[in-house]
Amino acid sequence: MQFSTKIFAQADINNPKLLKSSLVTLLSQASDCLVLAYSKADLDALGSAKSKTGILLELDRLLNGSVMHANLVGDLDALQASTCILRADPSWGKSGVKVKRILLVSLGDVSSAVARSLTAYSKIARATLKQLSGGSIQNALWFIPSFALGHRADFIAEEVRLAIQYAGDQAYRFGVRHPSMKFKAKDKADTFAHLIFAGNEACAKELKSAVSEGAAMVEGMNLSKDLGNLPPNICTPTYLGKTAQGLSKKTGLKVEVLGRKQIEALGMGSFLAVAKGSDTPPQFIVMRHQGGKAGEAPIVFVGKGITFDTGGISLKPGEAMDEMKYDMCGAASVIGTMYAAALMKLKKNVIGVIPTCENMPSGQATRPGDIVKSMSGQTIEVLNTDAEGRLILCDALTYVERFKPKAVIDVATLTGACIIALGHVHSGLFSEDEGLVQALTNAGHASLDTVWRLPLDAAYHEQLKSNFADVANIGGRPAGSVTAACFLSRFTEKYKWAHLDVAGTAWKSGAAKGATGRPVPLLINYLLEQK
Repeated sequence: MQFSTKIFAQADINNPKLLKSSLVTLLSQASDCLVLAYSKADLDALGSAKSKTGILLELDRLLNGSVMHANLVGDLDALQASTCILRADPSWGKSGVKVKRILLVSLGDVSSAVARSLTAYSKIARATLKQLSGGSIQNALWFIPSFALGHRADFIAEEVRLAIQYAGDQAYRFGVRHPSMKFKAKDKADTFAHLIFAGNEACAKELKSAVSEGAAMVEGMNLSKDLGNLPPNICTPTYLGKTAQGLSKKTGLKVEVLGRKQIEALGMGSFLAVAKGSDTPPQFIVMRHQGGKAGEAPIVFVGKGITFDTGGISLKPGEAMDEMKYDMCGAASVIGTMYAAALMKLKKNVIGVIPTCENMPSGQATRPGDIVKSMSGQTIEVLNTDAEGRLILCDALTYVERFKPKAVIDVATLTGACIIALGHVHSGLFSEDEGLVQALTNAGHASLDTVWRLPLDAAYHEQLKSNFADVANIGGRPAGSVTAACFLSRFTEKYKWAHLDVAGTAWKSGAAKGATGRPVPLLINYLLEQK
């Protein structure tokens, strides 16, 4: 999917004096489809003998009654997110109309605050994109100021990025992106391949930035989805390392990949305890985007990269174990976010850190009851080898102290308990830093890649007590996602930290099975809002 912008200097359909000339300009564009929004008030004006102006009324005059006819036969509706396609009529050519279709989209009753919300806009955007996809439309001109009839001007960037995010989701085809591997021959690319966001001088700067940011975000999401969807015999720790190194050649990212001996030298005994059971070597990936000032404290993302999780000696049930290839979606989202940040040339210092290995049962595998020593010096009693994500993350969280970070956010498909708590709607958010909680919550609202805060009370740490080591790696069934976060918090005392449990949001099961690319939109929006 390609995204671009087009600016029409004087096009302002919200100005009655410029309405007709603006529509004439838009209709004269050579496009498969022009996308315009209208409100309930516009529809009421179309059917009123007293009304003299309005977007639908003026459009009807230019299209020789086509809009009025659509209304009479019931194709136009005031219901929010309803759509109507007007196809070119021979009579249109007399008015200089070159667009092949006009997609009219209802904003509903814009006097309602609910109708002006970003959630309402997301419904409108999805309905619009559904109409553009899957047919003979190859390109479309989406006139943003028409949608501003129902939304505040300062929502433009969020609305555009959200529309691009949804368009990218709709266009994504795993088989098309990997034709040489022939995973799925029947996948075909969507014919709708180019979305042009049109605006005027009033929104030109904001629009261009938003399109650039949104396009980069989609690239990051696509990469994240690809890595998650690839089979585990291909997407190994080594593959993740090579993918990261490949990005350094395409962008300004600086990438370092550490192997087993270097990991051992760092004293990452907890990470290596998980990797012991597999013949596939572990990797420790560090990605740097140096877009900010020299010496500026970086924002650090840490991603859990278990490329396949059998549970180890604490073996998982066989049912749905194939989905444990998605246990590296935290790592995938960090790699995708770093790629997007580099593509948009973000003026901030950002570092991505990915500990990655397989969790396999073998004669060399860590056993329940083993005690391992972490990089921090804390000893850990491994009571369940299927609670391995926290074991690789804790060493990575100790490693990132050297960067003296502004903030650290780890992303992990950490616990099934988080799915029980939050389902597949929100990602779990854990942090004791109120500023970080608010920033991530706001970024979630802006991208509709939402989070929900869960507790980190000291009382939960009692469940992690061990008679033989400094801490146990599990705290029993009660509050499993909370005790997992409490475990990680023991390794994050030297910086501001938040933990995102994305076990319920990083991928879908069933007929829609596949990686979602979350929380790349959340992380990108968080970065964009940081000063």
